[in-house]
Amino acid sequence: AGAETVKRAVELDLASRFQESLVCYQEGIDLLLQVVKGTGRWARGGLAAELRRDLFFSDGKYHKQIRIEENATGFGYEKLFQEYLSEIVSEVWVEDPYIRHVHQASRYSLYNFLRFCELLVKGPCKVKTIHLLTSYDEGSGRSQQISGLEEIQQSLRNYGVTLNIAFSSSIHDREIRFNNGWMIKIGRGLDYFKKPQGRFSIGYCDFDLRPCHETTVDVFHTKHTKKM
Repeated sequence: AGAETVKRAVELDLASRFQESLVCYQEGIDLLLQVVKGTGRWARGGLAAELRRDLFFSDGKYHKQIRIEENATGFGYEKLFQEYLSEIVSEVWVEDPYIRHVHQASRYSLYNFLRFCELLVKGPCKVKTIHLLTSYDEGSGRSQQISGLEEIQQSLRNYGVTLNIAFSSSIHDREIRFNNGWMIKIGRGLDYFKKPQGRFSIGYCDFDLRPCHETTVDVFHTKHTKKM
């Protein structure tokens, strides 16, 4: 599996699909290093550290920034997240204080979170657990918020996915983490789409066609930084 993943990484590299090739290099070398560790050759010459340093630059860090302009289209969740959702992803953490109900003037955050969960269910990743940390809706919307999240929770359970929900009154940051080491920070969280013009307007169902608010997306890889 490791050899095949690295082979795929080389093919993507030659095709100038550098971001996707980086993901494959990371996962393929991790798989190969697991085999090396099992054969007792793990510590020879600092093989693990050398490979990781060569792959993830001299300081062991990776950072990519995407700028989404006001009214830009073509930035559905698949566009932002798909390349990081490889087969080894089984656990996801979502921190967003505004996963709330649709009664808010311009927010469809519960539906957006549901769309994101649908992306995880479709694969190719094999997600088993999603951790959501958000804040309570204010006033009368709290019961609707909890009801909506519980409905998503039950629906995910039908697909073998556990949704753990926690609330915090002090959460401010918005970030999404995958257990393969990738972390995505979006200035507006999952709610960077504009309100559709109507229920039957283009972009209502397909997020790739929905105009966006201006925001910045930062992608980091932290797994190797922690180990080195």
